Amino acid sequence: MIAGLGTAVALVLLLLSGLHVYWLLGGGIGKDVSLPESEGQPAFRPGAVGTAAVAVALLAAAGVIALRAGVVELPVSGPLVRFGTWAVAAAFLLRAIGDFRYVGLFRRVGGTRFARWDARLYTPLALGLGIGAAVIAHSAR
Repeated sequence: MIAGLGTAVALVLLLLSGLHVYWLLGGGIGKDVSLPESEGQPAFRPGAVGTAAVAVALLAAAGVIALRAGVVELPVSGPLVRFGTWAVAAAFLLRAIGDFRYVGLFRRVGGTRFARWDARLYTPLALGLGIGAAVIAHSAR
């Protein structure tokens, strides 16, 4: 069961990493609803370095999850992988909770295209990834 969950979580993280690489290379699908909005404008504008960093972080998260779930085997310290998996879980659970303004369960800014996508997809996905990573982190291997 853990291997199946790990595979699913890692594949979603790989997909999200690939999406950020696609945006980095100039792709535009989904980009217009990917950032919180303030007064009709993006609340921030990530540059190429930021987008690349997110892509690399998501790729690393996929690797850590796959290692902890036993989907892949590498000679890496078990405690380090377990800590990394808890870090992934914490990051996504914190994302799901949000910043209490633009993103997450407790967002106050609503009525924007981003807010609608956040409520229907981004926050539930972050919550699912966080819970999945926590289950994987907690599992005995």
